Amino acid sequence: MANYFMNTYHRLPLTFTRGEGVWLYDTNGRAYLDFTSGIGVNCLGHKHPALVGAITRQAEKLLHTCNYYQSDTALEFAEKLVKAAAGMKTVFLCNSGAEANEGACKIARKYSLKKYGPGRHTIVTLKGSFHGRTITTLSATGQERFHRDFGPFTEGFIFVEGGDLAALEKALDQKTVAGLLLEAVQGESGIRSQTGEYIQNAAKLCAERDILLMFDEIQCGLGRTGTFLACEQYGVKADVVTLAKALAGGIPAGAFLAGEKAADVLQPGDHGATFGGNPLACAAGIAVLDIVTNPAFLGEIKRKGEKMKAALELWKHPRIREVRSRGLMLGIDIDTDARQILEAAAMGTVSGLSENPGLLILSSGAGTLRFLPPYIISDAEIDQGLEILKEALGS
Repeated sequence: MANYFMNTYHRLPLTFTRGEGVWLYDTNGRAYLDFTSGIGVNCLGHKHPALVGAITRQAEKLLHTCNYYQSDTALEFAEKLVKAAAGMKTVFLCNSGAEANEGACKIARKYSLKKYGPGRHTIVTLKGSFHGRTITTLSATGQERFHRDFGPFTEGFIFVEGGDLAALEKALDQKTVAGLLLEAVQGESGIRSQTGEYIQNAAKLCAERDILLMFDEIQCGLGRTGTFLACEQYGVKADVVTLAKALAGGIPAGAFLAGEKAADVLQPGDHGATFGGNPLACAAGIAVLDIVTNPAFLGEIKRKGEKMKAALELWKHPRIREVRSRGLMLGIDIDTDARQILEAAAMGTVSGLSENPGLLILSSGAGTLRFLPPYIISDAEIDQGLEILKEALGS
């Protein structure tokens, strides 16, 4: 079959036709345990009845309306989202994580410009960060491998090493810096958490210098770490939070939320998104929020993540160098090419067991495997997936 897609992904030769729960099925009917959630998107797995029902009911009512007006579904979603994210006051609905981070940067720059005048527009991010693939969000991303071939980049971004408080204090110049954009848990660089001391000191510095503290929760938010927002675990209040991926359980959706200080920065004409607040995405988002804001459900996410980490460490497998986790985000450093293990787990190429279930996992660079399984995964499915992983790792 001819391939009409641009050659932008290292795709495996798999084509999926349906999914149910934590399972995907290819064109040959073979089953795969999905430990990727579509890179953190399918937080409730596939064909979740609450999500399917919400989407179906909304499709029969209203798919889209111009942002000159509001839909009842968007109003309900916005209220639920703001109330779920402690300390937030207003929200802008968009379509993706990159858009959400662009919006956060615009808030920081306008806030600073209106209060302090020109020249105070720099945004500080961390080395190892990932904030999107537009030119501006690539500019904010602290990984050189994503920068190749796409310059010149948007001016006004600098990177510091996570955990280095002296470097952060020096970088947060109150004469030039508008915002600090952080991932409490960096996903794309292999599930790397910031320490409580670092986050709390960052928040203190931002408050003292009137620099907006902004958390990119696109991958680590919406319950992924066992709390609704990962930054909640550090006891700090954000000025701006960005969300996407799991926000609508598989329908494209993004959002950036502002706390008291930044709630009214953007005014009519400052920002827009044609599909932002789309009623279909909002209906899906309501279904997701109704489930992932439940404290017992969040507790199960944390428990399952701890179970996976403990099992991997108990193996003492010679190829595993380190296991890092926060809720159902796991990074596993290995002594071989992660892509090779990823392919072996999916295709059954180690022992030729291609008729048995496959396992879908992610990588982060050459030496790290990454797991982002759906929140609904069962203990039995965790055990089954880890057995497939062990087979792929070999001895």
